[in-house]
Amino acid sequence: MMDLIKTILYSDAGTTVNNWALLGFRVLLALELFRVHGMKKFKLVNGQKVHEPNPFHLPEKLNGLVATFADTVVPCLVILGIGTRIAVLPTLGVTATGYFVVHRKDSVEVRDVPYMYTLCFLFLMIVGAGIFSADHYFYKLLTDK
Repeated sequence: MMDLIKTILYSDAGTTVNNWALLGFRVLLALELFRVHGMKKFKLVNGQKVHEPNPFHLPEKLNGLVATFADTVVPCLVILGIGTRIAVLPTLGVTATGYFVVHRKDSVEVRDVPYMYTLCFLFLMIVGAGIFSADHYFYKLLTDK
């Protein structure tokens, strides 16, 4: 079990420049997701909260909770690099659903936003947060390096 946790936490992009680039990438990506999609969760339009698509017919509160978590909490975790590989899973689910289900018949111009978010968060899931992250700090604590 400890080896699995170490594997999930370990991430090193190879060079200092690459790790700084990974930090910049993950911070800017998470800020944009929060700014554009997360902030909508706090706004009222005509006195109503923004309606989230529910293609799987989940209970409305659960659907809203998943979308809100993916667009508000996950970006904060990604910025700090806390459990990055696991944390991005809800956002990957929401963005991939947006691309493959909600917008499947829309034009390419509409589909490219969830597509790009899906690719970017998939990249973070595979590569990890890099050495400038809480994940790396926790990894070092576990391995005594």
